[in-house]
Amino acid sequence: MDSVWELACIYLVLILHDDEVMVTEDKINALIKAAGINVEPFWPGLFAKALASVNIGSLICNVGAGGPAPAASAVPVGGPGPSTAAALAEEKKVEAKKEESEESDDDMGFGLFD
Repeated sequence: MDSVWELACIYLVLILHDDEVMVTEDKINALIKAAGINVEPFWPGLFAKALASVNIGSLICNVGAGGPAPAASAVPVGGPGPSTAAALAEEKKVEAKKEESEESDDDMGFGLFD
């Protein structure tokens, strides 16, 4: 399972950051050895190089920042607003008319499956 190695390195980087230790390939390898886990040899170097110029604290705090804004058409907590309620009522009327016309076709012998 490839993602286990990646996940292990992520946790090890978080441990190093939490202890305020600079993230280097050697430090990650030391933690891997101390934890007794087997990780593909390229992962520690990859993580160390990728995070060399990154402020890990800022990265952690800004996860999800700048993502998509909430939908403008979301229903408010108190229920649908006036325009939404009107649109729902209009939709129900259209559906009711459609059902009536289908029933009238069936009554007259014009049903689809007669």
